[in-house]
Amino acid sequence: MSEPARALAQLREVLGETPCWVVGGAVRDELRGTGGGLDVDVVLDGDVTAAARGLARAAHAAAFPLSEEFGAWRVVDRRHAWQVDLGPLRGGTIEADLALRDFTVNAIARPLAGGSLVDPLGGVQDLAAGRLRLAAAGAIDADPLRSLRLVRLACELDLRPDEAARAAARAAAPRLAAVAAERVYGELCRILASARPGDGMRLALELGCTAAVLPELEQLRGVEQSRFHHLDVLDHTLDVLDRLVEIERAPAEIFGAEHAAAVAELLALPLADQMTHGEVLRFGALLHDIAKPQTRSAPPGGRVGFPGHDELGAAIGRDILTRLRAAERVRAQVEALTRGHLRLGFLVHEAPLTRHALYGYLDATDRVAADVTVLSVADRLATRGDRAVEAIARHLALAREVIGEALRWQLEGRPRPLVRGDELVRALGIAAGPVVGELLAAIEEAAFAGELRDGEEALAFAAQRIA
Repeated sequence: MSEPARALAQLREVLGETPCWVVGGAVRDELRGTGGGLDVDVVLDGDVTAAARGLARAAHAAAFPLSEEFGAWRVVDRRHAWQVDLGPLRGGTIEADLALRDFTVNAIARPLAGGSLVDPLGGVQDLAAGRLRLAAAGAIDADPLRSLRLVRLACELDLRPDEAARAAARAAAPRLAAVAAERVYGELCRILASARPGDGMRLALELGCTAAVLPELEQLRGVEQSRFHHLDVLDHTLDVLDRLVEIERAPAEIFGAEHAAAVAELLALPLADQMTHGEVLRFGALLHDIAKPQTRSAPPGGRVGFPGHDELGAAIGRDILTRLRAAERVRAQVEALTRGHLRLGFLVHEAPLTRHALYGYLDATDRVAADVTVLSVADRLATRGDRAVEAIARHLALAREVIGEALRWQLEGRPRPLVRGDELVRALGIAAGPVVGELLAAIEEAAFAGELRDGEEALAFAAQRIA
């Protein structure tokens, strides 16, 4: 028995004869054959507080109120990573309660004590048909976040919103600006973590959701690029998302069999906000060119360019994620990805790289060296204007050349220093200060290039430099 199933069995014992139903996503996912989730919603016609506390005691878990207004409670077992949300029955009957939900596929209930599904709105049939339909005409109007949730469910579950749902989402989208940032961010994270993040963002743009929550993305529309691009900045950004998903699914096609497993493992590593490196990388793809409207340069007879869009974009991306209440690790990761996304492309004309050039790339990208290498490949694959075939081939060859070292650098850390700063100060008779930092950096680079082997050689190298 799974841990959530065990918790529901304990809840049934706690409730006794109290009417109780599992509702929402847990039931939907069981019907889709993807059940076994760790997040279960339950409604009951009884004392929610007593039920939550009783389940917490029985399961040795924690219980706390979620909403004073609606009387909901959450029981969490962090040891086994499950949670059960309990809420009071609304409207007097389970059918009336389900009618107050967002979409018909989420308005299906299963009696906790056993019995037939309760499906007054045809959610089972809609799920089988791949259709996303409102539970009631005012469902989205009651909570504007549901306009973004429509996008998320469409790309997570591969459902097609019907026209009534689209119209309602479009009408409510402007009010997303007043929704708590944490709720908006949660939906955006799940859209980007879905199997079709590019399609999800296209639907969000079409319905006006991004205009309310990511106006900076809307500003990319119609910003034309140089002849080496085949798309404007907005469509290019969405294409980068698509290419990134392709790389994630088949890393061997880009990085070869030698590095495919290591790349896949890196992208699957947890980072922050319940997202992996790969999922945060998708945020990086979405925001990597966010400063192009502000930096566009088109001199008469010259080539269109965007000087400084990497540095300015890093700051804008951080501001956006701060506004959305993202964790600092996510902000810092996306900031570093944006700042470094051009660097590999700048080195294509130097290939094959010297050890010094490779060190410069790894030093500059540092803790995102491998992530940003993957991003740069997706960016290059989505740039298919003049001479694209040759440019893509050269970029991919360079990416394969550096990815092994980038993975080692990012996962194992910078090379171990041959000497410490205080050792330099004592041995060379110099004052502590910026010069020491410069010498340590030069020693690290020379050691990476294979020119220094130990501390004695490092001290001799430093003495020669200051002489």
